Amino acid sequence: MEMVNHTVINLIIFVLAIYVGYHVVWTVTPALHTPLMAVTNAISAIIIVGAMLAASLTEGGVGRTMGTLAVALAAVNVFGGFLVTQRMLEMFRKKAPKVKAEANAPAHAGAGLVEMPR
Repeated sequence: MEMVNHTVINLIIFVLAIYVGYHVVWTVTPALHTPLMAVTNAISAIIIVGAMLAASLTEGGVGRTMGTLAVALAAVNVFGGFLVTQRMLEMFRKKAPKVKAEANAPAHAGAGLVEMPR
């Protein structure tokens, strides 16, 4: 029996992960999108730790450069994810009612001024 190449196995796993991820994300109700984003940020943070470990264990310059690049890109992903999550949460906050300009004027603003009849 012939052995299957590791690249083919990795490609099959990658395609299956895309398929499962697609179906998981599209079946999420809108109320659960914010927690899903938070979990995605946590996964990206774990990727940063893995990239730092992988970069520290390599001995070549190319490996360390790629590891540093992976850490930088994952950090940008986490930062952007937190910004998007914050904006999504602000959309659900109740806005304070607007107060008319006359109500904001200080009480003493017109005190002492009396309008004279003509």
